[in-house]
Amino acid sequence: MSQSTPLFCQKQFFRLPDGVHYLNCATRSPFSLSVEQAGHDALTRHANPFGLRPDDFFDGSNAVRTKFAQLINLPDPERVALIPSVSYGMAIVARNLPHKPGIRAGQHILLVGDEFPSDVYAWDRVVAELGLTIRTVPMPQGFPKGSRWNEQLLDAITTDTALVVAPPAHWMYGTRFDLVAIGQRAREVGAWLAVDGTQSVGALPFDWQQVQPDVLICAGYKWLMGPYSMGLACFGPAFDGGVPLEEGWMNRLDSNQFHRLMDYQPLYRPKAYRYNVGEQTHFIQMPMLDAALTQLLDWQPARIQAYTEALMAPVWAELEPLGCHVDAIDGTVGRSHHLVGVWLPERADPMAVAQVLHERNVSISARSGVLRIAPHLYNTPDDAQALVDALRVALR
Repeated sequence: MSQSTPLFCQKQFFRLPDGVHYLNCATRSPFSLSVEQAGHDALTRHANPFGLRPDDFFDGSNAVRTKFAQLINLPDPERVALIPSVSYGMAIVARNLPHKPGIRAGQHILLVGDEFPSDVYAWDRVVAELGLTIRTVPMPQGFPKGSRWNEQLLDAITTDTALVVAPPAHWMYGTRFDLVAIGQRAREVGAWLAVDGTQSVGALPFDWQQVQPDVLICAGYKWLMGPYSMGLACFGPAFDGGVPLEEGWMNRLDSNQFHRLMDYQPLYRPKAYRYNVGEQTHFIQMPMLDAALTQLLDWQPARIQAYTEALMAPVWAELEPLGCHVDAIDGTVGRSHHLVGVWLPERADPMAVAQVLHERNVSISARSGVLRIAPHLYNTPDDAQALVDALRVALR
């Protein structure tokens, strides 16, 4: 379906009860009915493993790779690896950083401020081993934030930058980062670009061929709408021939020939296969992730952005008189629409406000000094109005 064809509310495809206003997909996506059914079917199918074939250990993950590659405009699905978490994917980057061409003591790893811990803790050991430093570009004070934050990040990428770690949209604030410009700048100075797409890919368009990152890492249980403890990572040519975290037997050439597994194989399957987590088959969860990706390919991230923009636009106008602020819409450097940080009045306690909202069945997240509002296609104008009404009570 064309990305220009508008989407209407898709709540009928979810098991969300009436009276519950779930604006919290950035914490965890609810399962659609198709994902739920895929899980039930897999449980039934694998209650009896009789007739299981060697290829059954590989077919499910191959289908998921293909669909994820299609979602992000990646021509080669063999560059997709199955991982359990973002921390696992970032650990692969850290493991291979010592082998990066031109790496030298005194360089830095560049992060955006207030980044998710998995994108921060990953570098402690390799920084100490290689004599690197961490440089952080903090969120600017005042509004608008996005354009200035992007400018400051680009200015910080120099020939002393070994690695840039940046998201398409900030996990707390929803601030967008122009990854096409950041990727181009990183390539100019010889730095790697590692993208944590967890809080964007699936709801915000991402084009691998335009961004050209070295790594894209996504947890599967948020905007990819799949099960917990599954993720996907894409590795560019810089990681061909790299060092995996573990030596899983399934990652070796001809590993589907079970009758020859004792003929130990020194060669890996091509490209990103070496980075797959062990037991990557996930007989129960893989069909659920497959169903989620199938649905996203039909919905399309651009149409999800358009729906959430139209749904929430009246909310932001109604919150201004309450002393709340959201960042400006400014193309690829403004705020996203599926994840929006709402800055509360200085006197307000975000945790106390979130508690009032919870008591009124409005689910959001409090992160630092902001409320994180994360709508999706299952949300309705009633959900948006419930948020406004609850905030009026909480902030009066």
